[in-house]
Amino acid sequence: MSIKLHFRKSGRGPALVILHGLYGSSDNWISIARKLENRFTVFIPDLRNHGQSPHTKTHTYQDMVNDLSRFFNDQPIQKATLLGHSMGGKLAMMFASEYPELIAGLIVADISPKRYDYDLKTVAQHKVILGLMEELNLVAVTSRKEIDYFLSEKLQDSALQQFFLKNIHRNKEGYFEWKFNVPVLRHALNSIMSEVNCDWFANRLPILNYPVTFIRGLNSDYITDQDIPAIKAIYPEARVIDIPDAGHWLHAEQPEKFVEAVLSSV
Repeated sequence: MSIKLHFRKSGRGPALVILHGLYGSSDNWISIARKLENRFTVFIPDLRNHGQSPHTKTHTYQDMVNDLSRFFNDQPIQKATLLGHSMGGKLAMMFASEYPELIAGLIVADISPKRYDYDLKTVAQHKVILGLMEELNLVAVTSRKEIDYFLSEKLQDSALQQFFLKNIHRNKEGYFEWKFNVPVLRHALNSIMSEVNCDWFANRLPILNYPVTFIRGLNSDYITDQDIPAIKAIYPEARVIDIPDAGHWLHAEQPEKFVEAVLSSV
């Protein structure tokens, strides 16, 4: 069953729908939206189990495709450019394949249409992080300083610590809680990382209905040179834009270059 998504909207012009990644929300994309809203009407939904959208018992790509279909109908959006990062990029690829008539263009940020195994360092980290989130008993916490101390003891990356601090808020009862649904996301992690792969696209090849661009951070291992042939097999006319000095969070690390890449894709 689809759910109604919380979203942000700004700007004017053709529709651009931004789909955040795992642990993300519309809040994380406000600064990028501001750089694009003079060209587009920018929509940034919080995906299910994230941000201010409802928490549900399941978290599959099909769930999210159904939610996004309802979102397009509710707005209404007749045609849009889809920009998806990481998990949002896989969702964007699946949604565009299922609803090509709604797609003016597809931009995939730092994710490949492949299975990601846990021996990949950055992917293995997701399992550790979600485990830490479950370990941290937010009901017993009285201050953000306690949370900061816990995260600093467990995580070596200060930027990552700050990112997660921004994803904690107080609920109506005054207790701290995560803005995303930790138990459900932990349970769904394997499918989040492995689905929407080359096998899923096997009977949909080739996809030529809309222009496709992949943007990758050169310090990230989510899109490698070895992935390019598989991407081209699915999207023969796809462009790949490299952003130097950027990792998986390329839109936060190199926002100006990221926006430039987006604008060159539409």
